[in-house]
Amino acid sequence: MACFERVSPALREILTRIHRAERPLEVDHHVHEFGSVHYHVKHSVTDPVYTYLSVSTPLLSSQGLPISSHLPQHTLEMVNGIFPGVMEALVPPNEGYQLTLKLDISRIPRDGKASTKMISDIASVQSALVSTQLKEILRNVESREVGYGIYKPIKLMYHPREPFFVVKQPAKTTAIFPMRFKEKEDVIIATAFFQELMDVGSSEAFRKAPHCIWSPIPPAELRGEPIEDLSTNGGFLSFDITLRHVQGKKLEKTVWSLLNVYTFVKWHVKPLHDVGNEEGDDHRETRKKTKKVDGGCTNVRKWMRVSKKKILGRNLELGNKMKRIRSRIKIHCFSRLRRKWLRMPKFSPVTRYMKLE
Repeated sequence: MACFERVSPALREILTRIHRAERPLEVDHHVHEFGSVHYHVKHSVTDPVYTYLSVSTPLLSSQGLPISSHLPQHTLEMVNGIFPGVMEALVPPNEGYQLTLKLDISRIPRDGKASTKMISDIASVQSALVSTQLKEILRNVESREVGYGIYKPIKLMYHPREPFFVVKQPAKTTAIFPMRFKEKEDVIIATAFFQELMDVGSSEAFRKAPHCIWSPIPPAELRGEPIEDLSTNGGFLSFDITLRHVQGKKLEKTVWSLLNVYTFVKWHVKPLHDVGNEEGDDHRETRKKTKKVDGGCTNVRKWMRVSKKKILGRNLELGNKMKRIRSRIKIHCFSRLRRKWLRMPKFSPVTRYMKLE
């Protein structure tokens, strides 16, 4: 799934070093990020004017097949329009890459803020490629080409293990995310998180945000889809996208939020899981102290280890953990949801969201 940040930190660092160098550098770097994104940066002292940046990224695919084997012309025009004269998309790109840029870094201003912004924008080109595809789908919300009737879901994959569906309907487009988790406790944590997300999202304060629905069973829109796509242990999270969410600059925010739903959920499950473990450690420490005071009952405790009561105890402990997690979510996590809807946190203990109006 798409990462938290639009900008590639490693790519930004390399381009900044080339830009600030007092004399031409010999640079030939391959950078791999998030397991499947590949950058190749080449700058030669024999050709000091230009830097060549090639990008390979898993593009969104439909029904398991790439939406397109090459970048469409309008995408290349979009890239060329970011900084005319500074970067240009070469046709065809270098072999093995979807995009190769010719950069004239000498045209980037020496001013600190201006140069930082331009280099960051260049280093975010991979996110621009992926976002463009989903934008094309969402731009047709309330399009006259969409009639009334039953619509076949469009299955999209940015990551092979994280498919999601887009269902175009009159007046809205619904994005549906099948949620899967490896650990049983993660399922419990995520379930509590989804329920709180629905509760807050349905309040009057957030009536302009995309309507959020979580269901443990497949929604009606996915009826008829392959069973392997509907087999989940975390249910289905859905967002209704209407015209207001794709107008002007809101389209960019909506697209990036949808591309990051899986990462958003997993990030929150992890810290909440860690919180539960810390509370469990404190609880176990208290029990150890109690045992030292009480003493005895050794045979009873051994019998309990192999009895059905142990299973019931585990379920009770998981249930209590779920209650503690939901309480923590109510107190801490959603107090900042009013600021922005689904904003990606920068790995800090404070949870933030991005709100679409």
